[in-house]
Amino acid sequence: MLEPRAGAAATAVTVDLTAVIVAVTSGDARLLIVGGQGADRLPAGPLQPEHPTLQSGLRSWVEQQTRQKLGYVEQLYTFGDRCRTLSASGVERHHRSLSLAYLALVREARPAGGGTGLWRSWYDFFPWEDWRTGDPDARRVIVDRLVAWVAEGGQAEGRLRRERAELLFGLGEVAWDEERTLERYELLYEAGLVAEAWHDRGQEPPASIAGGPGRAMAADHRRILATAISRLRGKTKYRPVLFELMPPSFTLLQLQRTAEALSGVLLHKQNFRRIVENQRLVEETGEIDAETGGRPAKLVRFRHEVTLERPAPGLRLTTAKRGSPVTQGG
Repeated sequence: MLEPRAGAAATAVTVDLTAVIVAVTSGDARLLIVGGQGADRLPAGPLQPEHPTLQSGLRSWVEQQTRQKLGYVEQLYTFGDRCRTLSASGVERHHRSLSLAYLALVREARPAGGGTGLWRSWYDFFPWEDWRTGDPDARRVIVDRLVAWVAEGGQAEGRLRRERAELLFGLGEVAWDEERTLERYELLYEAGLVAEAWHDRGQEPPASIAGGPGRAMAADHRRILATAISRLRGKTKYRPVLFELMPPSFTLLQLQRTAEALSGVLLHKQNFRRIVENQRLVEETGEIDAETGGRPAKLVRFRHEVTLERPAPGLRLTTAKRGSPVTQGG
């Protein structure tokens, strides 16, 4: 621990372990949160002396709070902004909280079976990120508010604000980039267009902001979730993490729907299948799924050998222009 400067008050530092737990069920990207009173929050708890490792501590808190056992886990980021040390009234405490955030993928959104765990669509918190049915209504609401924010900046500052808004929210001729979830949230935070920005200043947000679009979360948990969405959307393009969300056997259509749920964009069916097959990411099981509601579909499974054959096996999803996503091989 760093020694305080002469005359300065000592600042205690605590470490929290926070989990972003993602599943895809019935074509919906879902997030495991902890319910109860107040804003939605991610499963989290302090690192304890009896925890032999950071991950074991994380798994322990998640199981205790939600009864969910974790499989794939990777460290996401360390969060320690000054706002984490402010009380509800905005008065600084002599205490600093660091949050070590982790991304965990599970294969199905099972009922938590106890505790206070609750599954929600991650698009409840980021409705402007879901383009699968066209330009989201939430995005149009946000754009109108950003236009007003740009105008408030005057000539020089307004120009910079406009350029950032165009880049991040796909305005004009700029294509929508699904990986910029975190940057979009941070812009909205800076513009005071999310409730958390007001809470961190010790103020109540206006009714129009408190009412959405998008559900607020406790503390900086929505920023943590935005970080996880950006990381996962990017990582599916060069690592086979998508298959951590799949059952042992699945159809290609189920795989495509999972990719679409995460990316928030629709993919061309033939292009998607061609790339999956050409990259030899899956192999047939010899069985079929007769419960598709139509023609029976072949069941496939992830071909684990692909991770040894090349360094970056994945599905690169590139939006050529808004509403016209395409896929490229990895």
